[in-house]
Amino acid sequence: MDFSEFISYCRAGHPISAQNKKYFSLLRYCAFEAQRITMRLNNSFHTQEEIIEIFSELTGKDIDPSFCCFPPFYTDFGKNITFGKNVFLNTGCSFQDRGGITIGDHSCLGMNVTIATLNHGISGESRDTTYPKPVIIGKNVWIGSSVTILPGITIGDNSVIGAGSVVTKNVPENSVYAGVPARLIRNIPPE
Repeated sequence: MDFSEFISYCRAGHPISAQNKKYFSLLRYCAFEAQRITMRLNNSFHTQEEIIEIFSELTGKDIDPSFCCFPPFYTDFGKNITFGKNVFLNTGCSFQDRGGITIGDHSCLGMNVTIATLNHGISGESRDTTYPKPVIIGKNVWIGSSVTILPGITIGDNSVIGAGSVVTKNVPENSVYAGVPARLIRNIPPE
């Protein structure tokens, strides 16, 4: 299996065990590659255009020129992130993206947002296996500072997640969720 086949394998949502030496070796390669790219991003000043180039290299996809990120930014994989247009990431965001992260047009993430897409097995025999579940953030979503979003979550269009929340369940569109765990605070009237 070559590198591009492995990326496709990961994007398809397959679990990976540390016992599978071939896949685990490719996974480590991807992690070190993501570290190399994010170290370059995080350790010197870059213009908007340079940041877009770096994210294009990191994700292996063309990034829209409207994308904006205030570094530092962290990820452990990099190749399973999809950004819409006019997406903004504030400083300190951290993505565990092997399971897939999609962020829709006009969505904004506050400082220190963490998005996780992997869980480990519970039993001792499966604890070294990671199970991916994608996170999907809709259009025009605002994620407050220091929010944690767990694997498999979908946040609907036009919703807001309050600062410091832990999102453990899907969030419907046009709603405000906050708390630990996040719960419905109020609905937002559709425009």
